[in-house]
Amino acid sequence: MDVALESRVVPDRVGFSRKLKAYFALTKPRVIELLLVVTVPTMILAQGGIPNLWLVLVTVVGGAMSAGSAGAFNCYIDRDIDRLMKRTKRRPLVTGELTDREALVFSWTLGIASILVLGFFANWFAAALSLIAILLYVVFYTLVLKRRTSQNIIWGGVAGCMPVLIGWAAVTDSLSWTPFILFSVIFLWTPPHYWPLSMKYREDYKTAGVPMLAVVRGRTVVGLQVILYAWATVACSLLLIPIAHMGLTYTVVALGTGGWFIYETHRLYNLAIRHDQVSPMRVFHGSIVYLTLLFVAIAIDPLLPF
Repeated sequence: MDVALESRVVPDRVGFSRKLKAYFALTKPRVIELLLVVTVPTMILAQGGIPNLWLVLVTVVGGAMSAGSAGAFNCYIDRDIDRLMKRTKRRPLVTGELTDREALVFSWTLGIASILVLGFFANWFAAALSLIAILLYVVFYTLVLKRRTSQNIIWGGVAGCMPVLIGWAAVTDSLSWTPFILFSVIFLWTPPHYWPLSMKYREDYKTAGVPMLAVVRGRTVVGLQVILYAWATVACSLLLIPIAHMGLTYTVVALGTGGWFIYETHRLYNLAIRHDQVSPMRVFHGSIVYLTLLFVAIAIDPLLPF
């Protein structure tokens, strides 16, 4: 019997509550949470204050549905390699809590619903950007890049940058330089966020045949790349100060958290070149804290008089 099939535990009967939790897990809720962290502050910045709360609600709901649809499609497409990796062995399509058909129908339904929600209750420009985000993650990243190149997370990360464009478009029905700078910050942040995770789960990715940078290159190379992208991320974040006319609050937070983020990446690299025991998850979790604090500052800054 195939090893992948042996690892799949198919329960005799899945109750309603367990099925509901399985559908929720299929959407990758932790990814959704992070994406929504950047959407609301972007909307506040676009408005120059507190935007219409109904608009915020429908944009958050529509955006969550869009990201959930992309995540569900990803789980469906990657179900074969998810069965080989310890990190993903509890996903619903691996455990058998959901069938392949259930996952595929759910993915399509959630994706279509997200576009309709954004289109009818925000605007169709935001809805179109949401559709592009789904296609980028499902087709460009999952189907085309993930299993073919070590640069997969760099260009595949474009999909994760789309929420700032969607949030800005929901408020203004247009785009300007400011949302593209926010887009670039997240784009540059993605490698130093994800590559440390791939260092920890290197053997998982190697077993599954996914050519993450940590699989095809040594940890010293990965550590150096993490440093370079961290510096680029912080430098890009400072462009908001002159272009978006950010105030003292954002400037202090961007410099303070950016300096700390860069320090952590240098620490990871120094441990790697000395062949000491590295702690890549410290940088992984630290990158989430950095981005969260940066976007909290983006939300607060327009509300303050200085």
